[in-house]
Amino acid sequence: METPLTKLVGVRHPIVQTGMGWVAGPRLVSATANAGALGILASATMTVERLRSAVREVKSRTDAPFGVNLRADAGDARERVKVIVEEGVRVASFALAPSRELIAELKDAGVVVIPSIGARRHAEKVAAWGADAVVVQGGEGGGHTGEVATTVLLPQVVDAVDIPVVAAGGFCDGRGLVAALAYGAAGVAMGTRFLLTSDSTVPDAVKARYLAASVKDVTVTTRVDGLPHRMLRTELVAALEKSGRLASLARAVRHAAAFRELSGLGWAQLARDGLAMKHGKDLTWSQLLLAANTPMLLKSAMVDGRPDAGVMASGQIAGVIEDLPSCADLVERVMVEAREVMGRLGNQGVKG
Repeated sequence: METPLTKLVGVRHPIVQTGMGWVAGPRLVSATANAGALGILASATMTVERLRSAVREVKSRTDAPFGVNLRADAGDARERVKVIVEEGVRVASFALAPSRELIAELKDAGVVVIPSIGARRHAEKVAAWGADAVVVQGGEGGGHTGEVATTVLLPQVVDAVDIPVVAAGGFCDGRGLVAALAYGAAGVAMGTRFLLTSDSTVPDAVKARYLAASVKDVTVTTRVDGLPHRMLRTELVAALEKSGRLASLARAVRHAAAFRELSGLGWAQLARDGLAMKHGKDLTWSQLLLAANTPMLLKSAMVDGRPDAGVMASGQIAGVIEDLPSCADLVERVMVEAREVMGRLGNQGVKG
């Protein structure tokens, strides 16, 4: 199925596997790429040296295009861009809007730039700055999320920009892909659905918690890092929501120290990143400190296999997912169903 997305990035199918921290590593990304979709490597939880190693590992596993997700506000963002350019990575994606200068630097090197956005005005801004495409995540999506549903946000963005738009938030099958295409999208991006595959390195006990969840077991809380965050409702989440301010800050300090060691960043760099996050946003220093909770609590579940001690970012779609296919089987299943749905719609006809 050829769309503006497949032509832009050189993949066979208009499907993107999102760059989930601690989840989207070389094994998942290469499996996605080999299945003909666009795999995105998550780099925010890696050191620059580990990022280069991970990129090379993906390249050793596949000849297909793939991407790397970056934090635009990170102090070492340009070092990571250098790795992307030097290693010949096809796509750079961003969780936050990159600067005009960063977009230009990547495009000059032949890298496709695809920021993720959650509002029409953000899409208009990055399109004006030269972004090649945008991923539009509606409120159904996992992790940091907004309040506007994909079905409302997606057509707004499609009408506002003239670059390919990829729909995210609430997608897991071929019916969803067809619906997104009908809205004018060039493809879909899926996170939770790719997390729940046999190629994902997430521990089995954690996958089992996702599979057992109903739609009502997915909630939005601000108690992890001060910002709306969609995740599975667990005993830990309940405890976080009941904990007092001092206890939350004490935990955040411990997590900040642990993340500093894992990321290779010094305290000065963490402070500069905090200032970058604060710029233009109504965030308190307490909220910035709480942001240290996110990577460490995610690691506890996604790497250490402890859902009792970690959080599990999740889209609402987790409530309807029931199996763990390989990436190859998942992508094939989505595409077969999409073609069947389009065929049925074409055969039905509509009388005016």
